[in-house]
Amino acid sequence: MASFVRICAVLLLLSQATTASAQIAATLAGTITDTNGDPLPDVNVFIAASMIGTATDENGQFEIQGVPLGTLRLYVSRIGYEPAHKDVFVRAAATYTFDFTLQEAVYELGQITVIEDNKQWQRQLERFTKLFIGQTPWAQQTTITNPEVLDFSSRGGDFRAQASEPLVIENRALGYKLTYFLNEFAAHPGGWRWDGEPLFEMLEPESPEEAALWNARRDSAFYGSFRHFLLAVINDQVEREGFKIYSRVDARSNLTGRKTAGTTLPYARGPEFQNSQRFPLSAADIMKPGEAAVERILDFEGFVEIVYTREEEDETYIRLEEQFLRRPKFQTSTIRLDNGPTIVDLKGDTLDPYGVTFYGGYFGYERVANQMPKEYRPWID
Repeated sequence: MASFVRICAVLLLLSQATTASAQIAATLAGTITDTNGDPLPDVNVFIAASMIGTATDENGQFEIQGVPLGTLRLYVSRIGYEPAHKDVFVRAAATYTFDFTLQEAVYELGQITVIEDNKQWQRQLERFTKLFIGQTPWAQQTTITNPEVLDFSSRGGDFRAQASEPLVIENRALGYKLTYFLNEFAAHPGGWRWDGEPLFEMLEPESPEEAALWNARRDSAFYGSFRHFLLAVINDQVEREGFKIYSRVDARSNLTGRKTAGTTLPYARGPEFQNSQRFPLSAADIMKPGEAAVERILDFEGFVEIVYTREEEDETYIRLEEQFLRRPKFQTSTIRLDNGPTIVDLKGDTLDPYGVTFYGGYFGYERVANQMPKEYRPWID
């Protein structure tokens, strides 16, 4: 009964945010050419981090229908060419045209030849997988099925990875196949970063029991996520949805930089951050009205701490934080707007996908293995 009530509450929350746009959809269309003006067929065209995509025809043309209103990143990629994207706020049920000209890519191979018995390459693959896929419990069931497209290089303390083709990732924990278009990955002693976009596809469950397990885990991945948090803030239902918000004062000390998908993720190390003062905030303190009825502005200064009171940290997280003896606490994350206020639509999507910076905590801990398509909602199978 408790889980039923919980789902109904989120259903009400999300329906309030999306009723105005759920029954209206737009169309995205356009033409993709090379630098000579020749049309490019078989170009992947998709809405980043979603299950919505297509490919260009022999004339280099594409059309995506039934696109929900709101913010999105339209991403285009073809092997042998540099990828491109456009960040868009779709505000009306109309046809939007976007033309792209793709530049030929130059792929520089590293010094490692990929063979099965190459121990150095295997060690580098393991390191890349831990950083990219993550180390949450679900990461154990998430596999890169074509690791041979990865090329690694190391120099001094720097570690880099390139992918000659999109990574194919099978997530048997959540029931998704991801085609991940990785543009950049780099790590160094002070942190790491990557840039890229995934396209999601549902896997076929092997049994009704597996289907039920996937549905339960997908719900778990949604609850407490950054999208869930934004929807709670938009609808002024922060505490009802299990969140608490605080401002952090003097939280700049002892931060080491990391970057995920274009978003810097420093980890907070040391007592200066952990013991800094914090003050309660309301939804109105950080979310302002936008220029149009279908948008809001996420706007605050400094650091904001988000506590999700309905789930505790898992054992792996505590171990990675090197705090083996302490008891689990509520899942806590810290965010900041390094580029100033950012536009948010009523679905909980930011116009700038990298407009919000995660500073450690659970939002930074949960990576590709816990990533969900942007259109997922708990009541959708």
